[in-house]
Amino acid sequence: QVQLVESGGGLVQPGGSLRLSCAASGITFRIYTMGWYRQAPGKQRELVATITSDGNTNYADSVKGRFFISRDNAKNTVYLQMNSLKPEDTAVYYCNARLLSTVWGQGTQVTVSS
Repeated sequence: QVQLVESGGGLVQPGGSLRLSCAASGITFRIYTMGWYRQAPGKQRELVATITSDGNTNYADSVKGRFFISRDNAKNTVYLQMNSLKPEDTAVYYCNARLLSTVWGQGTQVTVSS
């Protein structure tokens, strides 16, 4: 059974940091492009960052220089390090695995507020 499980979300003050993790099972993790997306209330889901099987990364302009995606193929896990968080980063963050098909996690809430 294919499964993506996100963790690491929570409440953080503006300027703070969080690290999200996404543990994958049921897939050959190392060959998948992995990604993080987010959806704020009343808005469409949007791309945050992706990392390919050979480590190439891509970021949304709104998070460049603040967020960093990485993967550990030995642990079947992808990470999103989020620094200098802003209130506008508040959203549910979803992990995504893409090859011929796409798999989504259940999401983890990130709230940036003082």
